[in-house]
Amino acid sequence: MSLRCLLLVVVWVVFITTEAVSGQEVKVFGEVGGTVSFGATSINPPVSSIIWKQRNGGPVIKAIEWDEADGVSAPNPRFRDITYLDKTTGEINITKLHFEHSGLYTIDINSKEQEQKFKLEVLEPVPKPDIKIEKIEINPNAVYLICEYSETIIWKNSAGETLKGSLLIPKGEFIKVKNQGNPDFFYTCTLENAVSEKTSDPVYKRDLFKDLRGFVIWIAIVSISMVFIILFLFIPPCCHAMRG
Repeated sequence: MSLRCLLLVVVWVVFITTEAVSGQEVKVFGEVGGTVSFGATSINPPVSSIIWKQRNGGPVIKAIEWDEADGVSAPNPRFRDITYLDKTTGEINITKLHFEHSGLYTIDINSKEQEQKFKLEVLEPVPKPDIKIEKIEINPNAVYLICEYSETIIWKNSAGETLKGSLLIPKGEFIKVKNQGNPDFFYTCTLENAVSEKTSDPVYKRDLFKDLRGFVIWIAIVSISMVFIILFLFIPPCCHAMRG
């Protein structure tokens, strides 16, 4: 076998091995203050011990363990009184989640580490978004609606259509809204991550352009008044006499 073929085989074997290992890792998300459960769905008896371990950038920590002689215990303080184990399925349950509970979890059954691993990421719930309005000086008949957030942003209108936003630096998106159509038409911004989503209060077109509408009305009134003044000033005196 040539050296090139040998190298290709080695690369392929490494690739397959990496894929097999990464394929055993399950992504799990939890919300700060919430509860999460994960683990095997069944365990083949007989089982004499179960240990859940966490890796979070430092030394390996025992989250919870059980054996026939001593029962269940949570050795590490960060898991004490908030972590539970189902001895039948091997499932771990963690309540009152905090960021320190994020990490890679492995399970040992009968002192043997299982292939499947669980990557827990604890996230803050998203805040309720507030749509900001930015006027366009060169175009008073349009405005920008801005939603600031570093993750998923979903724009929708009152027709239920999803709108494509433009990227805003350093974070967020914006859309351009024009002063045309139904004044009761509105727009919303929804923030979303893996554990939660929240939607802003609707922003109506009638509120976006109310200043402009008042200005237009004022201009119309002034224009009509000027027309009457001009007509009065330039009506011939004979017409005034006839009116008298």
